[in-house]
Amino acid sequence: MKRKFFIPALVAIMLVFSNSCNDYLDINFDPSNPQVAEGFALLPPMLANMVRGETFDTRYVGQYIQNWNWILANNVWDQHGYAPGSDAAGEMWRQHYWAIGRNIELMIEQAELKQQWDYIGVGKAIRAWSWQTSTDVYGEMILTQMFEPNRYVFDYDTQDKIYAEVQRVALEAVDDLKRTDGGVSQAGLARGDLVYAGNREKWLRFTYGVLARNAHHISNKSTYNADKVIEYCDLALQSNADNFNVPHAGTSGTDGNFFGPVRNNLRSYRQSAYILSLLNGTIFNGVEDPRLSKLLSPSPDGVYRGVTPTAGDPTNTLNNPERIPLLWGVSPTVTVAANIPGKYIFTNAAPHSLMTYSEIQFMKAEAAFIKGSKPLAYDAFKKGIIAHMDFAGVAAADRDAYLASAAVPQTADALTLSDIMLQKYISLWVHGALETWVDMRRYRYSSNVYTGFTLPATLYLDNGGQPVYRLRPRYNSEFVWNLDALNGIGATEANFHTQELWFMQN
Repeated sequence: MKRKFFIPALVAIMLVFSNSCNDYLDINFDPSNPQVAEGFALLPPMLANMVRGETFDTRYVGQYIQNWNWILANNVWDQHGYAPGSDAAGEMWRQHYWAIGRNIELMIEQAELKQQWDYIGVGKAIRAWSWQTSTDVYGEMILTQMFEPNRYVFDYDTQDKIYAEVQRVALEAVDDLKRTDGGVSQAGLARGDLVYAGNREKWLRFTYGVLARNAHHISNKSTYNADKVIEYCDLALQSNADNFNVPHAGTSGTDGNFFGPVRNNLRSYRQSAYILSLLNGTIFNGVEDPRLSKLLSPSPDGVYRGVTPTAGDPTNTLNNPERIPLLWGVSPTVTVAANIPGKYIFTNAAPHSLMTYSEIQFMKAEAAFIKGSKPLAYDAFKKGIIAHMDFAGVAAADRDAYLASAAVPQTADALTLSDIMLQKYISLWVHGALETWVDMRRYRYSSNVYTGFTLPATLYLDNGGQPVYRLRPRYNSEFVWNLDALNGIGATEANFHTQELWFMQN
């Protein structure tokens, strides 16, 4: 990121004055009020910005993978395109380098002074997560020069180096989180920990989940180690009680869930025809999924409908009983979003899940399937379905009936890769869109894996007939200030967003 700093003359004079009059200025120091923010004050906004980065960019990635699509025809994101000269889909970049950025270093520095290894471990776990999720959407990033002082332009590093950095930082986090000496204290960590209330064991499981993603995303490479993925999954989240849920108070637009009605961010999005096909029996042998009514909503006439990418919603006319409802579960004619209760993850106070137990189980199932251990894959596969059914609030009887139906293979030998990936797609619908995009790119949007999935009929003009494989670096920090470095990685090319990322390649 290229940044310019301007110091007004008055500020410069004050700096000189302060250097010569330190004793005088010291009378304003109040020892009862800390002059540097400590970990408990820094951690909550970092957790909030983890969610902000994911949710802002999920709007666009969700269209690429057809979690949802735009209400009008030929939207550029539905077409696997982008918005030139805009920071749209640049929020993960902003989150990594600025919103979280140096705050982690500051938290670690302050924690080292008090030997608070728990805060240090948490900071490193967040850093590893941020590197992983960011590089998985952008590819090359600024690593070695990230916080180098007195620089105004920054060179990019290749994705393999960033993957190695994720592993290094995450393993350091594991070591720190295991320490019990010094200033480690659950009560102390709980002051700032809105997710796990100071429970280091749960933070360890989250960190192992990051390591599992890191090891699993390179499934196309000869160096892929399914056993290591399975090992990390077994050390990661153990149940839905371990889900990494960032809470929301939900009282207003300032503390509400990004996907909730009070924020009103989703009015022009509609449930996709693809997710509908996975839940209404079209794909799974005519068996209606009990999650259908939990996740989606019917039109006023009682029929479930979804939008096809680039086609828009042709039913979107006033008082049409076939109108596709808002994701909150109400008619598009409703104008006061704050009064809508919402449903599923689309309520004002719903927590945002950055990692779930069901994801871990489906990851383990795929790794075991690739390894050739179908019984292990089948066991994890069923645990993944059960976990998401419970997450969605499905009654146990309905859940068990679905597991016994023709929608689910009844033996390990009958299990297919498509079974695993489609159930994982359902479990990560919307809240895990970035992870789903990793999966779909690993398999290059294959309809053999994602049964019934088809690319948009019209792709963006710059794509050259190819689907999207990456987000472009953030416009205002990179294209405005760091253009030479972008030229070095080909990011100024019109079709850069269609170039495959390193993790996908053999």
